[in-house]
Amino acid sequence: MSSTTTLQKEGAPTGNPGDGQPSDGLKAGLKNRHLSMIAIGGVIGAGLFVGSGGGIAKAGPAILISYALVGAMVVFVMRMLGEMAAASPNSGSFSAYADRALGRWAGFSIGWLYWFFWVVVLAVEATAGAVILESWVPAVPQWAWALIVMAVLTVTNLGSVASYGEFEFWFAGIKVVAIGGFVIIGMLAVFGVLPGSDNPGAGFAHLTDTGGFIPNGWGSVLTGVLMVVFSFMGSEIVTLAAGESEDPRRAVTKATNSVIWRIGVFYLGSIFIVLTLLPWNDKSITEKGSYVAALDSIGIAHAGQIMNVIVLTAVLSCLNSGLYTASRMAFSLGERGDAPKAFAKVNKRGVPVAAILGSVVFGFVAVYFNYAFKDTVFSFLLNASGAIALFVWLVICLTQLRMRGILMREAPEKVTVKMWLFPYLTWATAAMITFVLGYMVYDKDNRETVLLSLLVAALVIAIGVARQLRRKATPKASA
Repeated sequence: MSSTTTLQKEGAPTGNPGDGQPSDGLKAGLKNRHLSMIAIGGVIGAGLFVGSGGGIAKAGPAILISYALVGAMVVFVMRMLGEMAAASPNSGSFSAYADRALGRWAGFSIGWLYWFFWVVVLAVEATAGAVILESWVPAVPQWAWALIVMAVLTVTNLGSVASYGEFEFWFAGIKVVAIGGFVIIGMLAVFGVLPGSDNPGAGFAHLTDTGGFIPNGWGSVLTGVLMVVFSFMGSEIVTLAAGESEDPRRAVTKATNSVIWRIGVFYLGSIFIVLTLLPWNDKSITEKGSYVAALDSIGIAHAGQIMNVIVLTAVLSCLNSGLYTASRMAFSLGERGDAPKAFAKVNKRGVPVAAILGSVVFGFVAVYFNYAFKDTVFSFLLNASGAIALFVWLVICLTQLRMRGILMREAPEKVTVKMWLFPYLTWATAAMITFVLGYMVYDKDNRETVLLSLLVAALVIAIGVARQLRRKATPKASA
């Protein structure tokens, strides 16, 4: 399929909400190299670079167990989503599948919650990028930098889906090269064979020489899970983007099969290097950040500025993908009648302009709230969206339990990616996600986040159920 042809519909019978058909009018403008980097880049968020130090300080070397547990959960969720997306590519992804498998209320609810999550993320990432840019060019105020990066990436997304793909290709490429180089250089330093290294190279001794591998007890592992879980959000973006690719099934299958090594190398591999270069309780890990502290221990000059460049790249990547993801979810909702009809319209280039502008306007408003009402309105938005990532993963589990039967009845030949040990592993993953949510309620630092997120989710679900009941009642009333 050429990059200018309109996507052909695939999947279940025409006309069913969430039937897995690619959306009318969107262009297949993403090349295989774009999808490969989107899949890789989606796993590497700014949270990996910025937030890992806090997790290490809480759990010590046992933070590797926290990352492994959350990583396994993400691998299973991606396998479930890959099963559905490979069989029936759709720009609405899990929202469209939930629409069909669980009911219109479910697709409506999770779609709008996911959109809400990403437009709040836009403000968070724009502000994070603005902090770095202001430190380089202090003449431009922080709020102005936030608006500038938002405006630039809005223009990029309005251009074409290929523009988004090209930007993300290079953003993700920089992150991949940076972490790959960090792992290779760090491993050489760990064993004392890196020329010119200031680190003596203790091998694996630092994993156990300061209070053991689990110095703060098993409870710290669970605390670590809560601290790292949100840095994995974004791995599902590739299944939305696949609907605008040249070969959706191949792209989804490849991304799903490679998620294990991506998480293993980028998360576990890089954190492992930090923990073997420095004792886990080294103050520099929390003061400078885990990666900067590790680079400093080796003797890499200007490590802080190097990491600022990489973090800025990760922030811009997240902004770029966040705007794309929010707009495509809004487009899918509009196409299914769950959002304004204007969101489902595309221009001659196949770009859903109204969906992009509608998403970015809320993002701009959120940026304003972050500067004008940071401790009130924006704090509420941040907490109210904080647990939505887990809600999305839980809905994917519940949807896949129903969709497997639907797909096997209608088009078994399209089920080319299958969830392992179905349905037992699906249920186990759903139970683990539920446990994490329950532990968030128990943990006083996360209680407000999960309760506010549950409140917002309950309100959206109530609206979704009311809409579904009204739709069912309308034919009877007219009769």
